[in-house]
This record gives sequence, C-alpha cells and structure tokens, in this order.
Amino acid sequence: MTIKLIGMDYEPMGVATDLVILTVRAGSLQVLLIRRGIPPYQGRWALPGGFVRDQEDLESAARRELAEETGLASERIHLEQVATYGEPKRDPRGRVISVAYLALVPDLPAPVAGTDAASASWVPAGEVLADPKRLAFDHHRVLSDGVERARAKLEYSPLATAFCAGEFTISELRGIYEAVWGQTIDPRNFHRKVTKAEGFVVPVGTTTTRDGGRPAQLFHRGEAKTLHPPLTRGLAAGG
Repeated sequence: MTIKLIGMDYEPMGVATDLVILTVRAGSLQVLLIRRGIPPYQGRWALPGGFVRDQEDLESAARRELAEETGLASERIHLEQVATYGEPKRDPRGRVISVAYLALVPDLPAPVAGTDAASASWVPAGEVLADPKRLAFDHHRVLSDGVERARAKLEYSPLATAFCAGEFTISELRGIYEAVWGQTIDPRNFHRKVTKAEGFVVPVGTTTTRDGGRPAQLFHRGEAKTLHPPLTRGLAAGG
C-alpha cells in the first residue's frame, strides 16, 4: 500500500530499536541474546529489541526494552545510539528501520526472557562474532558495530567504569579493559596510565583484599568526560 502525503508517495514502514547489551562476566565480554519465540526466525538467537510504540521516541523505546530485558532501572545504565540499519530486505515481515543502541552494564544475574522470547542468555561476544550465521536478521553486523564502539570508547573515555561496581580496584578495572579488548595488559603500565589520566579515577580512601594478596586501594569514577592522555590498545604491547 502506498500513502500520498502532500503530493509525495510514502511507503509505510516499521521503526524498531535493537539493543547491544554488554557486560563482563567471569573475565569475559558477554552479550545478552534472546532466542526468538515467534516468527520470523523462530528459535534463532537475536539481539533484544522491539518496535517503537506510538507515544515513544527512539530512546524511550530503547530504555523500555532495556528495563524489560535486564530488570534494572535504565537510568543506572550507560546507553548510547550506535547506528541506523535500513536495508530494504533486512526483515522478512516488511520494511523495518532499526536504530541500534549500546548498553554497558555491571555484571548481572541470569536474564529473564521477555514476552516474545523463548529464552534469554548471556553469551561470550567473541563466540557470537566468530559465527556470522548465528544471529537472526542482520544482528551480526549490529553486534559487530556495537562491540567495536565499546572497544574504541574505552580508549578515550572513562566508559570502562560503566562495567564496574561503584567502588573498584585498578586490577578490576584492568580486567574490564582486557575483557573488552580481548588482550592482556601489563599491570604496572596500566596502573601508571590510569592514575595519571586526569579525573579518570579517584581514591576512596579505603582498601580491599577481594583481589587476593595484599590490600588494594579502592577507587571510584572521577568527573572526566574524556581521557588525557588516552588509553590506547597499544597498552597490550606495553605502549
């Protein structure tokens, strides 16, 4: 069906949001996937998401889906728009434009599937990215873009702290970088770089032994919006 608006032909289409929800569990970067309970692609794994409702803007729809899938108030979670996907045949139901959002969350318990999903699970992101045919729709591309966005932003912003609890050790923060980048980082070099980056982390004034060994100083996120100097992926090579 074609609708005419002010002399122009307008093809009806759906608008949806897809979510790349990442966390670090057991030292591994993991993504939240749902197994679709309805057609199309019933039984296939996919990123969570859904259609935008009549009274919602894009971010409101994304935050609603995020709260439904994680059970957390979305205000606590870093959320940012990644890209828009609009290939004509990306959805067999018809023309659907999807806006993808990246969400970074601290370690969460096992997820509960939403109304349209048969199940939901945290899955290692690297495992999913290694199999381009594992996800429904064009979600492999969406996931690839979301993971690369997260990796890049860890270089020049304090975004890694979004994966941490309110107070953390430098060792725990290094574990986040290693999980997201998929690289081993020299501990002393990392500690020096992090503590010299203005406004990145602030000492709490207490210590913890949860890392094992000697007591480690606790920090919380500072007020910096960008890192000066940046923490490049060359840290893995001692840069």
